[in-house]
Amino acid sequence: MKVTRFEDLEVWQQARDLTREVYRLAANGSFSRDYGLKDQMRRASVSIMANIAEGFSRRGDKEFGQFLFIAKGSASELQSHAYIALDQGYVEKTDFEVLYENLDHIARMLSKLIKHLSTRRTQ
Repeated sequence: MKVTRFEDLEVWQQARDLTREVYRLAANGSFSRDYGLKDQMRRASVSIMANIAEGFSRRGDKEFGQFLFIAKGSASELQSHAYIALDQGYVEKTDFEVLYENLDHIARMLSKLIKHLSTRRTQ
């Protein structure tokens, strides 16, 4: 399949699903009242999606790669915040594990795309 829009990218689609899940988790119970952590987690998840989209729109492989690195950093930031949510009892261990694994998967996809873009530039 030819990718013509950022919405065509599987990694963006998965980041969108992840963001939906973060918003769902953060809307519950005491988590919904921890405005700082809730906001940080939502912002980090949105940042993953937004940086993939913005980088794609730049149309240059080097710039796209830079935005993907930022998205990958946001994924790591969100993994760290997820530990806080777990430690505070805001999320169940199973929800944490699913969230963490999804973030890990997205980070690996971003790494592969970054590598693909960098090898395409050198050819």
